Amino acid sequence: MSQNNLNIKIKPFGILDLLEFKNLVPKRRKKILEAPATAAKKEPAANALAASLHPQNQFLVVSEVREETRAAKTYRLVPDNESGTSELAVFRPGQYLSFSFNIGGSSVTRPYSLSSSPGEAIKGYYEITVKENEGNFVSKHIFDTWKNGSKVLASGPLGFFYHEKLRDSKNIIGLAGGCGITPFRSMAKSIAEGSMDADLTLFYGSNAIEEIIFHNEFRELEAASKGRIKVIHVISGENSGAYENGFITQGLIKKYSDPYNGSVFISGPQIMYEYLQKEINTLGLRKKFVRWETFGEVKCIDKADGYPLEKIGEVHKLIVHMGGTTKSIKASAKESVLTAIERANMAPPSTCRSGICGFCRSLLVKGDVFIPEDEDGRRMADKQFGYIHPCSSFPLSDLEIIVPRAK
Repeated sequence: MSQNNLNIKIKPFGILDLLEFKNLVPKRRKKILEAPATAAKKEPAANALAASLHPQNQFLVVSEVREETRAAKTYRLVPDNESGTSELAVFRPGQYLSFSFNIGGSSVTRPYSLSSSPGEAIKGYYEITVKENEGNFVSKHIFDTWKNGSKVLASGPLGFFYHEKLRDSKNIIGLAGGCGITPFRSMAKSIAEGSMDADLTLFYGSNAIEEIIFHNEFRELEAASKGRIKVIHVISGENSGAYENGFITQGLIKKYSDPYNGSVFISGPQIMYEYLQKEINTLGLRKKFVRWETFGEVKCIDKADGYPLEKIGEVHKLIVHMGGTTKSIKASAKESVLTAIERANMAPPSTCRSGICGFCRSLLVKGDVFIPEDEDGRRMADKQFGYIHPCSSFPLSDLEIIVPRAK
């Protein structure tokens, strides 16, 4: 078909266009020279908007603590006006905050998903829900020290575990375990409030009925959503006639949902990921329709595929260059490079602690590290030129590393 038949008018590229293009740079240079030499007194509107949407730090105060189960608590956080935060950054349901702590003289960070909705951030508060896991010294620190009035330092909202209508199906199939329920509470509240256009079928695995977090609240959200939210509880540690028993399997997923007509979102502990990886693979879903929430550092690196077991028990020397300071520290083969640096109280930058975000991206000058394949979020160029993410790298020899200083 010709252009004339399509009735398309094409403007010729004429002499006037060429002159306009030729004069573009001189015009800009003239405006720059005519501008006053004094600095602008007011921050540009675009800069102010960017700072409010993506703050580097947010100073918060605990305003309420609620017990969800014997091992889980929800903390409501409001702006700390005295420290310089007057309003909260908005976020997308499923994102997280990275919190900074000083524990026993060491500066550490941990990510926690927001369990409240973006609408509640506009009202003036965030909520995170923390489970006190045995051996997790940060969650224990929160349980022991966070009370009404406690001051907290957090990042702006981060992460990519959210529904994007240009990429994802309108039908969300959520697979959650333990405290992995938190981002789905944010999504469910947003759906019930009418601010998120999606349907949610949520499979929630728990060991016992009494360990179900937000048990009654999800019943209320189901009712308020008018059929847009459906929750299937799966109990592994006891038989219950009211709920499914066992684990979340590909058969169970197909029983209550259509995984081939939806986007699968998965959030839970590491052991759950290892199990569900096999179940998801049997479904043969396209990778773009399966989204995994970051779960923090690998806890048992010796169980990762490909890890050289003969390295277990070794301790290596780690030379760290950061911000003009050089330290020689010890690093166990079973701990991440990031953890070793934090233990030396050098406060390296980090947020996700899962090898994804790249905040801790560092140059490995020499030495060998093990990086689990599923935790390797580096770009191809970084792999080629020797950059690593310390949070997902485990020392196999003496190392020398250049770490960016946290701003």
